[in-house]
Amino acid sequence: MSKRRALAYNKIKAAVTRHYVRNEKWGKRVIKAKQIILLCAGLCITGMSAFAETINLEQARTLALANSRSLARYNLSIRSSELNEKSHLYTMLPEVSAGYSASMRYMNSDWKFANPVDTLNTGASISITQKIFEGGKSFIQKSINEIATESIRKGALAEYFNVIDSADNAYYAVLEAAANLEAAESSLQTAVSSLEIAEIRQISGMINQGDYLKAMADKETRENARNQARRAVSQAMTEFRRLTGLAESVELEQIDFSSYDNLIHSLAEITDDKAAALYEHFWEILVRENPSLAQSALSNQQAEKTLSLTRRDYVPTISATLFSTSLNYSIADGFSATPNGAISLTGTIPLDFWVLNNQLEKSKITREQAAMSYIDAETELETSLQTALLNAFSQAGSVLSSRRSLEYAGKHFEYVMERYRLSQSSVSDLGEASSLLINSRNSLIGASYGFLQSLSRLRSLGAIDEEEKLTQIISEILM
Repeated sequence: MSKRRALAYNKIKAAVTRHYVRNEKWGKRVIKAKQIILLCAGLCITGMSAFAETINLEQARTLALANSRSLARYNLSIRSSELNEKSHLYTMLPEVSAGYSASMRYMNSDWKFANPVDTLNTGASISITQKIFEGGKSFIQKSINEIATESIRKGALAEYFNVIDSADNAYYAVLEAAANLEAAESSLQTAVSSLEIAEIRQISGMINQGDYLKAMADKETRENARNQARRAVSQAMTEFRRLTGLAESVELEQIDFSSYDNLIHSLAEITDDKAAALYEHFWEILVRENPSLAQSALSNQQAEKTLSLTRRDYVPTISATLFSTSLNYSIADGFSATPNGAISLTGTIPLDFWVLNNQLEKSKITREQAAMSYIDAETELETSLQTALLNAFSQAGSVLSSRRSLEYAGKHFEYVMERYRLSQSSVSDLGEASSLLINSRNSLIGASYGFLQSLSRLRSLGAIDEEEKLTQIISEILM
């Protein structure tokens, strides 16, 4: 990457770091950050795809955020909701209205035709009216609009972490597929070597035709597995490019798994008491930070406010005209002005109680639905947290057991391969040892990247920006 593009990318990251601050006012800041990403990163995506040789996970996340149309739609929805808030505020201000009229007669009262110009009569008026009582409906509606805007912001934050989680999974999927391809290539080379030895022995009559055919079949099987692994890499890269908006395939920076060793050992050997404490601590974080749960709570509040607003529909509305004046002109009388500085009151009382009662019942049902939706969201979040933690524990244990299995399988394969060279092991023995080695290697690859995906899921559920913070939270409980 050139220095100029590197500088542009660093500016993007600096902007994201400044604006992704979650507090009571996080909503506007997160949307401002999205605008910065869409404006800045969008300008350099083409350059990065054409010139960057390797990108890391942080760069992939930034590109995915910049390429997310769902976040762009949320941005527009928030702007629209903020305009709705302003529109309602304007309705609470005094209403200024103006009118005009004009008339001409072409026939007099004695049924004789008249000159229309002589009967011209025009007028204009202006008035100022203010609602002085409506039972507090305007203030309740104002609160409903604010809740609606905040709910959209929470939805935007939830989508932000969903995009990051998707980017992480796509990034890991490419690396996992590439590691599986490397393992398949190694397995194929072993099969090729085995076939070459089998050919020499078959010519010299040291093995029978059946063993030679088995070596050929094993080589073809491993070659097919290699081709499937190549296809998996292409598919994973295609999905990664779709999420990030990259025009061409790029090389991804490898993950340093050694930096996770302490965390893997801690989670793999966790006790029941520590696991329960970790769950309780994460649940407190989720109740406080999870945007989806907060959005459900806001929907519940909005339903309560809507019910309160519906009940106020029974209250009469009183308006006052504070000032009005009219200006008239006619051919006969000329100009005349009629100012009116008096205050006039008008009121409306709803009498269609059957309609209002129907609306009230509908609002009650909506409130009950919102309450049940919140309970469902809470239950689903509990299940998601339990699943994510269990996956983290399980994958951590799988990493350790797969490492041991790969170590033993590797030694076993070396032993059998040496015996095969010395004609002391058969083609079947070598094939079984090779299969055991490739399976152990694939298990370790799957467990390693599965562990990273479980961490990404926990980070997404807890709305935690940085992986270091997640690691710190877990370490504090397990110490």
